[in-house]
Amino acid sequence: MKIRNHEIHPALLVVDMQNGFVSKGGSYDLMGLNVSKYSEVVPHLKRLISICRTIKVPIFYSQAVREESGIDLLTRSHRILPKSREERIKRRPICIRGSWDAEIVEGLKPSLDDHVVIKRRDSVFQDTEVEVWLRSLGIDSIIFSGIDTSICVESSLRDAFNHGYDVVLISDATASNNMDHYNSTLDNIRNYYGLVMNLQEFIANVE
Repeated sequence: MKIRNHEIHPALLVVDMQNGFVSKGGSYDLMGLNVSKYSEVVPHLKRLISICRTIKVPIFYSQAVREESGIDLLTRSHRILPKSREERIKRRPICIRGSWDAEIVEGLKPSLDDHVVIKRRDSVFQDTEVEVWLRSLGIDSIIFSGIDTSICVESSLRDAFNHGYDVVLISDATASNNMDHYNSTLDNIRNYYGLVMNLQEFIANVE
């Protein structure tokens, strides 16, 4: 696959598209958070995943999970957290391992050929096996998608860049509840890290 006349060997990373964050009846929805921005990108993601499968681009999903015991909660390791994040943690256990809440949303389920990376912090690179898997497949570039654009997607993308990967963000296959934060992330990536393109631009590169 070529981008800007450079031959790349990419993988697609789908970040945290889980019931707890995206679906009606999931933890975010039950806490009164607006999940519509997240659910709106599902059709674009579905198409992006389908295209990547067709052209044999390896697909990785990140799945954020928590233990029922609470041993891995941020409140156990941090004494100074933004109030909004601390309150959200205390209100409801989100994406407990093995629960429906933690599952990838219907319509975007991984296939047997895809790879699921379990993570417990914002970045998919933090204390996971993802880099061993990427290196074993000869991956040199990562196409980013999923949620939340300015939190887990951006954290993972920055780590990928600093680990030596070229990075591309598909702008309409990612979402944030805060449009200022969403736009700030896109600007940061364009100016400092890699490429931002929409799905149609990505398809044009593939073709």
